[in-house]
Amino acid sequence: MPILLALDASSSACSAALLLQREGAEEQLVSRFALTPREHTRRLLPMVDEVLAEAGLTPAQLDAVAYGRGPGSFTGLRIAAGAAQGLAYGLDRPLLGVSTLEALALAAHRRHDVERVVTAMDARMGEIYVAAWHCRNGSPEALLQEAVMPPQRLELPTAELGEWYGIGSGWSLRELMPAEVRTAVSDYDAEAEPAAEELVRLAARDYAAGARPAAHESQPIYLRDQVAWQKGA
Repeated sequence: MPILLALDASSSACSAALLLQREGAEEQLVSRFALTPREHTRRLLPMVDEVLAEAGLTPAQLDAVAYGRGPGSFTGLRIAAGAAQGLAYGLDRPLLGVSTLEALALAAHRRHDVERVVTAMDARMGEIYVAAWHCRNGSPEALLQEAVMPPQRLELPTAELGEWYGIGSGWSLRELMPAEVRTAVSDYDAEAEPAAEELVRLAARDYAAGARPAAHESQPIYLRDQVAWQKGA
């Protein structure tokens, strides 16, 4: 059974997780997570060393590498992508990019046993990165595709009845969202950040389904066409 490593630096948090799924043995997950704004470059690779050491493994024993491919912080995405791509290239292993918004949806599903989840991350510049999901059997299904928009424009899928759960830093802008969204989302967690613990589980799902992308094929997903912005006069 596969051994997968995941890295994430898409937000103010930095994390690494190692998932071992060995034949005839219980699943083992080793992870590190810390809120480390502006310290991702210094903290990310030591976290990788720590999870490998705790599991008693070497990099050569990995079957695949995964990372949070976005959306999120432009700088953080490039840091994680560069580190993960370097590991995958050096080891000649597949590199799986995993949605940070899907990871947040899985976190809400696992922690709160909710099915309908709206994930939102603060995209700055008065916008949010957002998607909506139906989570079943530990796997989110996208109902609203990932997008970047002002919170005032958010609309939920009308075909999905029932209450929704909101998760991610974008929910700090809840008061700017339409009244019908605030009514439908009965509870939310605006403090949650994407974490490698959920990313590695999603990567394991994709790996089991046959995903084996080469390291050079993976690219961060910014959602914005422009990754740099200057305030106008």
